[in-house]
Amino acid sequence: MIGTVFGGIGLFLLGMMLMTEGLKAAAGDALQRALSRLTGGVASAFASGMVTTALVQSSSATVVMTIGFVSAGLLTFTQAVGVVIGANLGTTSTGWIVSLLGFKVSVGVFALPLVGVGAVLRLLGRGRSTAVGTAVAGFGVIFVGIDVLQAGMASLSTSIDLGRFSASDVVGRLLLVGAGVVMTVVMQSSSAAVATTLTALHVGTVDLSQAAFLVIGQNVGTTVTASLAALGASVPARRTAVAHVFFNVVVGGVAFALAPAFLWIAAELAPAAPGTPPNGTVALAAFHTGFNLLGAMMVLPFAARFAAVVARLVPDRRPSITRNLDPSVAALPAVATEAARLTVMKIGATLAGQVRAVVDGRATAPRRGVAEMTAGALAEVRAFLGGVRTPPELVAEHQRHLQVLHAIDHLDRLAESLDEAPDARRLTAIERFLPLAEIGGALDLATAWLSTRDGAPSPCIGEASARLADARRSGRLATLEEAARGTLDSGEALRRVDTMRWLDAALHHLWRCVHHLHGDGSEPPATDVFPDPEGVGSVRVDQ
Repeated sequence: MIGTVFGGIGLFLLGMMLMTEGLKAAAGDALQRALSRLTGGVASAFASGMVTTALVQSSSATVVMTIGFVSAGLLTFTQAVGVVIGANLGTTSTGWIVSLLGFKVSVGVFALPLVGVGAVLRLLGRGRSTAVGTAVAGFGVIFVGIDVLQAGMASLSTSIDLGRFSASDVVGRLLLVGAGVVMTVVMQSSSAAVATTLTALHVGTVDLSQAAFLVIGQNVGTTVTASLAALGASVPARRTAVAHVFFNVVVGGVAFALAPAFLWIAAELAPAAPGTPPNGTVALAAFHTGFNLLGAMMVLPFAARFAAVVARLVPDRRPSITRNLDPSVAALPAVATEAARLTVMKIGATLAGQVRAVVDGRATAPRRGVAEMTAGALAEVRAFLGGVRTPPELVAEHQRHLQVLHAIDHLDRLAESLDEAPDARRLTAIERFLPLAEIGGALDLATAWLSTRDGAPSPCIGEASARLADARRSGRLATLEEAARGTLDSGEALRRVDTMRWLDAALHHLWRCVHHLHGDGSEPPATDVFPDPEGVGSVRVDQ
């Protein structure tokens, strides 16, 4: 009997894992892209989490993706709270599958053929058909597991008296909730625990009230796994785990207090499944969905405040400029590359602000410290990207990765040159040659785009860089001519030429950085052509 029950649970878990892995592999990065695009406001984030979890039948998979997006800076923590709440509701879809299909499917006629077809597709298929075969086989194994579980539970109902766990008093209800928590912790899956409870209800091992309090415990118990996984993990992972625990405990408390009313409503609204006690398994699935939906309605309007409370409980003490470089997202190349890109944009905005201070002639005493800080941050980005692999066949991801590396190269050079930045006196001396006002405007545009990432960067940045290159060339010739005529000290002339060259290089590096960071994944040109300073021809410079 015990072996049959454990075997049924094991088959159900195996089927869930196969189906989840198959669906995720078949979808590729589509789920990640869809989840990141649909999580606009809190309501949209909630819907994204619910739909994604219902599709892959795994709240853990949704939460892991969400943690990655928060770590990479693609989602705010408030949005992540919405996704987690949605995932909590989406995972109740498993109960509906089991209650509406699980007890009606003939294993021999339906489930076993699914396993066979899926196995053949996995063995003989190519590309996505292999993943589809895994998902189909997993779907069939789920029903085989439910069938075995029914047999074990039928024997269990004659061997174990659950009267001691009566749902008629508070102590009995608390014991049932505790038993539900233990079931989820042991099985490491709330879906499997709920399926086991539905099977026990179907064969009469427990009644509807007992099953309801077991499900409440299972809903709370699913947070134990997330909490254990978050120990020693990144700040976004710990915050997500805390939010998950808080939400499920609050929802569990509400469900515990209102269980009689919930059960009455569920029994009235849910039709009885053939072959089950009146309103049994379907009513339990409705109860599970109902109290999670009520919890979502209670928390979602206050998601921002809820997220702020959790953020205060789990503060993030990492440097803000490299906060998105979380090693946990390195396994998701597209997300990891985006995390690096957002970090490089922060560094670029900082350096653009320093160059603007130079152009304005403002005090730049902290310049050396900024140079060291940005150089260290760029080194962290390089080390982070060292663990990320984007195969060339994934053209868009590979080019985005390449473009981020190009941007890092330009910012590296700019950070190194900060110590050589000219002072206000030299800028005044060359202002008749270089359009400092236009340079300042272009720097402002670059800083604004790097800080906000809204839309496309202004083409004025590149145009100003091109005009500066022309002005630097003519100004260099005029300055050297003055030195040759004796109207300007040759040492001063060379210092002014260095000042022009520094400004030209600084704006060029920032423009190319912006260009690459805005890239859409298309292949960039190999080089840019600029006029030769002497006007003889043209020279190629690194892009």
